[in-house]
This record gives sequence, C-alpha cells and structure tokens, in this order.
Amino acid sequence: MTATVYHIFIKGDLKIADFGLARAFGIPIKTLTHEIETLWYRAPEVLLGQKQYSLGVDIWAVGCIFAELIEKKALFTGDSEIDQIFKIFQFHGTPTPKEWENIQKLPDFKPTFPKFKAVDPKAYFKNFDSVSLDLLMRLICLDPIKRISMKEALKHPYFNDILESDKLKYIR
Repeated sequence: MTATVYHIFIKGDLKIADFGLARAFGIPIKTLTHEIETLWYRAPEVLLGQKQYSLGVDIWAVGCIFAELIEKKALFTGDSEIDQIFKIFQFHGTPTPKEWENIQKLPDFKPTFPKFKAVDPKAYFKNFDSVSLDLLMRLICLDPIKRISMKEALKHPYFNDILESDKLKYIR
C-alpha cells in the first residue's frame, strides 16, 4: 500500500485521512481523472473509465478500509487496474446490466471479461457479524447509484450505539 494513512485516536474516534490525490468537488460535476485513490481503494466505476463520478468513490474507499480494519488485511489487492477490477468481480461476480444498469456504457467495460461468480460474503469474511456485514456490502455495492450514502450509512444499525447528538456532528 503506497498511500499515507494517518490514524488519530481522539476520545475513542478513529480518523483516517489521505489527501494525496484529493480533488475539488463541485456542481456541476466536471470530468475528472481516473488516477484517484490508491489502486486498492479505487471504485469500480473509475476503474472502468467513468469520467464523471461523485461521492460514491469515497464511500467505496471507506468500505474497503472498513473491511481492512475488521479483517486485518486489504480487501482487493490488485497490482494493475485490470487485476484490481477482476479481483472486485471475483468477489461480487462480473456484473450484468441487471445488477448495474449502465455497466455496458462504461468505456473500459468489455463484454468479453471473464464471467466470475459472486462469493458468499458470510463465508468470505470471518470477523463480521450480520449487521456489520450488511453495512460493508452497502458501502462496496458495485453500482454507484445503489451504493449507500454516508448520511444513510450513519443511520445504519451498525451505529445504533452512538448517540444521535454525536452522529449529527458528522452530517452537514
């Protein structure tokens, strides 16, 4: 892993930041580079050549980091962009338009990609209970349109033991 990740513990909070490839974000969404985030945390839509993307790429990265913190190993460890997307597909299964409506329109998606079958997340992850696994799967949902937002994620049952007043600090 080449990213610099800072871990700061303050009153039990874990804060992770890596601003090495940060970009300004605004409306309307501009065409952006695909060279965002360290490869292992890069969202599938970016790996498949989508030029306009949104906050979902960060949600994907949070999901990858969440899995890494719980399992104590990186989730998808590709050594190139094609290896990375294949590792993602080996976990999720190669998507069809049924799972990801506009997948065939992405510039780097090829109908000739290998047809991987999805793994059973319950068997794959050893340290997740059903609630945390549900959150993870929503964070790393292949289709960015269906991926959970951070605001929705903070309302997930995984965070039920955090006081509402503390949650509100993170929702602007």
